[in-house]
Amino acid sequence: MRDLLFLMLLPVWLYCMSKRPFIALGMWIWTALFFPNAWMYGLGTVIRYNLIFAAITMAGYLMLKEKPKTNWGSLGILVTLFFVWTSISSVLGMGNPTSISERWFYLLKILFLFYFIVLIIEKKLHIDFFLWCVVFSVGFFAALEALKFIGTGGGHQIVGLSGHVLGDRNELAVAFVMLLPICYYLLVEYGQRSHVLRLGLLGLCGLTVLSIIGTQSRGGMIALTGLFLYMFVKSDRKFTLLVLVGVLVFVASQFISAEWAQRMDTIGAADQDESFMGRVVAWKLSFIVAVQNPIFGGGFKVIEYWPNWQELSQQFDSYSFFHTGTARPDPKAAHAAHSIYFQLLGEHGFAGLAIYLSFIVVAFRKAGKVARVARKHASLAWMDTLATMLQLCLFAFCLGAAALSFAYFDLTFAILAIIQVLDSRLLPAQLAVLEKAEAGDAAAPAGTMPAR
Repeated sequence: MRDLLFLMLLPVWLYCMSKRPFIALGMWIWTALFFPNAWMYGLGTVIRYNLIFAAITMAGYLMLKEKPKTNWGSLGILVTLFFVWTSISSVLGMGNPTSISERWFYLLKILFLFYFIVLIIEKKLHIDFFLWCVVFSVGFFAALEALKFIGTGGGHQIVGLSGHVLGDRNELAVAFVMLLPICYYLLVEYGQRSHVLRLGLLGLCGLTVLSIIGTQSRGGMIALTGLFLYMFVKSDRKFTLLVLVGVLVFVASQFISAEWAQRMDTIGAADQDESFMGRVVAWKLSFIVAVQNPIFGGGFKVIEYWPNWQELSQQFDSYSFFHTGTARPDPKAAHAAHSIYFQLLGEHGFAGLAIYLSFIVVAFRKAGKVARVARKHASLAWMDTLATMLQLCLFAFCLGAAALSFAYFDLTFAILAIIQVLDSRLLPAQLAVLEKAEAGDAAAPAGTMPAR
């Protein structure tokens, strides 16, 4: 039934996407994060929706008669430099050639999304549609899983869909945390227009928090806590936020199990937790790779390749300042880096990590600049809110993914692209309109009403 319904809607979607490239762009991120194939059982499972929607987006842009003027800025240059760097590290990589090739093509797909967001989006409507598509992908799954969590009295453990970019529950939890600022922006923009939307988005925020708890992800809880603290510092409505957090804590406490509490207690004693110390071991092996190959690193998934893991394990006692306690490398299987920072360090060297961190910092600063400028004009309040919430998304990602191999995430690069669009296209255009209006008002004859 799902297959039939989806395939009946598909021609309508394809028609709309062919007419409006920004719709195709939104469906591109929707399929990337929703993974519709996993929800079907028959013919619908074999269609590569994401590839089709991406191709329609690209074709739609190429067929535009009047293409928006594009300014890639420093952010676009750094992202491109990162891709060039990872391409060189892939050629020189020491890992499994098949794994390196697959990961390189995966990153290429994500960067195509980045580029076409910058090329296509030119209006607030385009950004809002794109963000609604994120809500109807990650948000739908968060709401559904939270309802299961509630229905089982907290017994349902939330995990991602098998074979999906968010298949790991820890990565899923970080994506849920990143969703919350997006929901807040949409709530501010659309909550006053419709009671249904306001209640729906408020409900989704509450369900998303429950979903984060239901994943039992320590990284997700750290990211959620950091997000609330950051919002509290930034917010002008601190009392309201405290009340909201209090309500959420009370509701969540009704579903928290003893197992969940025990797992969260290990955060304070991480050096005694076997799982965490296993991550520290992987961090040290990634560090050793970077020391031996400081410029380009060892290529994608370098320490996940068993021969590399074995060889690095023999050098594990080197660099005694990098303490791992009694933890030692697993003698039976290789493991992932379990940190975006050590992942990048091992895969692309100190230089690769520096480039990645550079475009994260540049994007964060650009968003801050957009928010400060927009705050001076009442008509640009939406841009102030959006830029601030995108900063929060990046903050949550950098905090939550500190213990995850999650450096190449579609939504993160999409947020970078939206920030670039805000800084280089939408903000200058809006300021030009305001300046023109002010000049017109100043030039109006005395005693006459200014043109509107």
